[in-house]
Amino acid sequence: MSALRGDKPLHHLFLIPLIGLACAALSVSSVVRAQTAAISDQQNLKMQTGAYSEATVSLQQLLNEAEQNNPQIRAARQGWEAAKQVPPQVSAMPDPQVVLQQFNVGSPRPFAGYTNSDFAYVGLGVSQDLPYPGKLKLKGEIAKQDASVAEQQYESVRRSVLANVKATYFQLAYLSKTLGILQSDGQLLQQVEQAADARYRSGMGNQQDVLQAQLEQTKLLSEITMHHLEVAKAQAQIKQLLNRAQTSPDIEPAGISETPLPQTFDELLAAAQKQNPNISGAQNIVEREKLQVDLAHKDFRPDFNLQYMWQRTDPVQYRAYYMLTFGVSLPIHRAKLHAELTEAEIDLDRSRSDLEAQSQHVATELRVGYDTAQKTADLLKIYRQGLNPQARAEFQAGLAAYENNRQDFEAVLTAFLDVLHLDEEYWQNLSDRETALARIEELTGLSVTEEATRQ
Repeated sequence: MSALRGDKPLHHLFLIPLIGLACAALSVSSVVRAQTAAISDQQNLKMQTGAYSEATVSLQQLLNEAEQNNPQIRAARQGWEAAKQVPPQVSAMPDPQVVLQQFNVGSPRPFAGYTNSDFAYVGLGVSQDLPYPGKLKLKGEIAKQDASVAEQQYESVRRSVLANVKATYFQLAYLSKTLGILQSDGQLLQQVEQAADARYRSGMGNQQDVLQAQLEQTKLLSEITMHHLEVAKAQAQIKQLLNRAQTSPDIEPAGISETPLPQTFDELLAAAQKQNPNISGAQNIVEREKLQVDLAHKDFRPDFNLQYMWQRTDPVQYRAYYMLTFGVSLPIHRAKLHAELTEAEIDLDRSRSDLEAQSQHVATELRVGYDTAQKTADLLKIYRQGLNPQARAEFQAGLAAYENNRQDFEAVLTAFLDVLHLDEEYWQNLSDRETALARIEELTGLSVTEEATRQ
């Protein structure tokens, strides 16, 4: 009867929303594929226009370039060179003074006194200030310690810049690896989507599985885009460190691999105590303040002045006069001198405290770097030998079971996400380990790579 009245059969009413959902799924799938193609086209365009370098660059090449071109290193080196010119200046004797005298009586006209008075004369002399013995030497030694501090500051800046180059290089290498992982794991996700779609078409699955797989593909595209943003930031940072123009071609890292750490913590700490520029600079400051105390004691001693004068009156009537003068400065303002000495002693105590604080800071940073390197080495072994292969085996087994209707979709999707995240975590831990080793090299002055190769 319903058919005779023109009403639609009941099963037609259920088909309408199903058809709508299927169309929506096809629309989402086409959008995802379009986004994937757009990102691929953008990468190809960058490669064609030179946004990416054609060849990879080794870390050592970049370190050599930074050491030669970085303006911070250059400025610190110039500051050190300037500081080395101070010791000969402050340790030199004061310049002598030449004195010309002319004495008249009765006439302001120069050299007219001979006709007016027997007391008129012309004098020529020289005077020399003589600091108390040892003062100039102390000033020179203080300036040498200042130059040594400037040298350690230069070394600290140099190591800091090179460590930043290494850290940024490892970050770029990590991002390069993870971008490849995201693209390759995206193919695994396509297998999941194809299996969900096949089950849905055969009537054994539901459309939610298909939509969930497509949602994960979109999330993957978002993560790839975010990685490209992080790459752009890292490229800008490393170009700044290398003093390259921001419009120059991007730097393609040669890769990243695990570097062994053959030294013990005690060996690294001993090297840091001897070779760390911040500790050495603090030690130079202590020595300088000791010399300042010695100089403050010397200021209680008088300085001298020596003067020799030749005077000539009327050469017809009188003979020439020769006059030697020796002067002594009297340091009678004892309160001022005691205040200077107290200030120098307080500065000495402060410099010793700074040295102790710097040593503690370096030891703490070294401990953190060493533990990071050791623990991440253990983690990398667990990832290589356990987590990563186990996750992939679980995913492949789960996908095969899902295709045969013996596994639910959520378990397969969770297994895929485990594969993706564990792959990313492996390379992140490797990047963290190499960055920690770069920090250890900065603190100790050792080349961990060369030491490992030698052993």
